[in-house]
Amino acid sequence: MSQHRIRTVAETGSTNADLKVLAAAGWPEGQWLRAERQTSGRGRLGRDWQSVTGNLHASTLIRLRPGDPLVTGLGLLAGIAVHDALAGLLPDAAIQLRWPNDVMVGPAKLAGMLLEREGDAVILGIGVNVAQAPRLPGRETIALADLPGGEGIDAGEVLGALVPALDGWLTRWRAEGASALITAWLARGHPVGTRLAVSTGADRPQHGRFLGLEAHGALILGLEDGTSEIIHSGDVGVLL
Repeated sequence: MSQHRIRTVAETGSTNADLKVLAAAGWPEGQWLRAERQTSGRGRLGRDWQSVTGNLHASTLIRLRPGDPLVTGLGLLAGIAVHDALAGLLPDAAIQLRWPNDVMVGPAKLAGMLLEREGDAVILGIGVNVAQAPRLPGRETIALADLPGGEGIDAGEVLGALVPALDGWLTRWRAEGASALITAWLARGHPVGTRLAVSTGADRPQHGRFLGLEAHGALILGLEDGTSEIIHSGDVGVLL
């Protein structure tokens, strides 16, 4: 991997927040910003993302072009790319996606990401628990170092695998559209029929079964009364 594509800083508040500023200054697609440590990392749904030294905290920019498929597909794309990078480093690990793009090992979260629109670009922030899994109340986490063969992997190696994985999937997304992403996600995600709890707001979570993904990547949830609902955004838990 060409190191000139990665700018590394010792510490920052948030690599996504930094790229919001850099985007306006012409930060190009394919360049990455990596921080050894973040002090104000963020995850989906406004959650804090604990940034432990030794883990990967990095962001990149996707410049939207005329003729690009719908931007909603980028959430699935990001999860697929991270899954493929990590599975390539640890092919025997049972790494699986949880909709839309959480990277899991069993019930424990290994990696997450945050996508934010900024003008004609999408900022993609990725956090991977490499050396240590942060302790989060009510949520299971795991690190690469906890998996067989993962002890010697460092954050630089993870980013080295991630950069070409994302490049490849961006190229496919632009050439083939969302259909390629849906097929790839279904091969890497929780199987059709998996029981899910989906929270979309302040109401009680809905329970149902995963029926697949609709054409633009939204989750199809089969409810207990035999109907189904399309979920465009929400917090998903897998029920055992």
